Formats: sequence, C-alpha cells, structure tokens
Amino acid sequence: MNRKSIVFFVFAIVGLLLDQLTKYWIRANLQLHVDEIPIIPNFFSLVHAENPGAAGGFLRNFEYRHYVFLGFTLVATYVIVDMWWKLPKEDWFMSSTLGLILSGAFGNAIDRVHKQTVTDFLRVYTEHASLKPWLIETIGTNEWPSFNIADSALVVGVLLFLIHYLFLEEKEKPATPDGSTSAEKPSPPGDTSAPPSADTPP
Repeated sequence: MNRKSIVFFVFAIVGLLLDQLTKYWIRANLQLHVDEIPIIPNFFSLVHAENPGAAGGFLRNFEYRHYVFLGFTLVATYVIVDMWWKLPKEDWFMSSTLGLILSGAFGNAIDRVHKQTVTDFLRVYTEHASLKPWLIETIGTNEWPSFNIADSALVVGVLLFLIHYLFLEEKEKPATPDGSTSAEKPSPPGDTSAPPSADTPP
C-alpha cells in the first residue's frame, strides 16, 4: 500500500472512531442540557447537546433536512475520493487533509442516520468581566455554538486544503497563443542565432 493510501485511511478511520467514541461517552455520562464538566474555568467545558440541524442549528426546522444532509454527504464523499484517487502516490499532506474532511462528514452523518440529531459536547465561552458584556452587545452571545470532533476535523481539513491551494500547490504558467508556456517563449520566425558562448570568438 502506498503512502497516500495509508495516510488517508489512518486519518479517516481514526478521526471517525474518535468522534463516535467521544459522542458515545458523552451520551452515556452527561444528562442532556443539564450536566457540565469544566475543563478550563470560564472558558471551556464538556456538555451534552443534541443539534437537529447543521452548524449553529442551520436548517434545524426544515422538514426535509435529513435528505439535504444525506445528499451533501454523498456528494462530498464522491468529490473527496475522486480527489484522493488522483493524488500522487507519495502525497501525504493532501491525503491527510482529505481523510480529515471525510471523517468529519461521516461522523455527523452517522449521528443523523442513527438518531436524527448530532451530538455536540465541546463548549467554548467566556465569563470574563470585560469580554462578556462586549460580546453580548456586539454579537448577541458570549459563547460559540457547541461542536464535536467531527466538526473540528471538517474545519481543520478545510483550512489545510485552503493553505495547500493558496500557498503550496504549484500553479501552471499561463500559456502563450501557440500553446507554449510563458517560460518557453519561442524565438521569432527566422531567428536562428544563438547567444555566443564564452568559448566562441567574436
């Protein structure tokens, strides 16, 4: 098995298992909308929330939302696998990126098929005396919508994909009208002269 296959499947499978195991533990140990385990006081804690929609509750009241999410997952899976298949055999960066995105898409899709809601449990907020009033006045809340491992994998994967596309991917040079790249400009017609070398007498 080549490097891109190993990296892709490791990230996809480990990410999916980590997502499902953490959600199972949350459902088994924390009462819905009641229990909370502080990790970093006044900033980060574990909770139990169930989201019937997408990120931030998007489409939560739409009757056919599950079909929309299923269609999105199927299309995303096809695109991801197709992109991975076309990668060079030693490309570990994009293989890990696509594996992360796939694990996130599958992690939340399993929740929706299994129980029609997605388990969220990572709560980021602030009770800081100066930040809380400012945030509530500015954006209406002092906490980020609860999320999970699958959401994190999706966000990290998409960010890595953008970094690769914007900064790491080799861009093709623009082609000239005759089909050659700008780096390979043809000599003018009839010009057979070549620049003299150091060993050529004047």
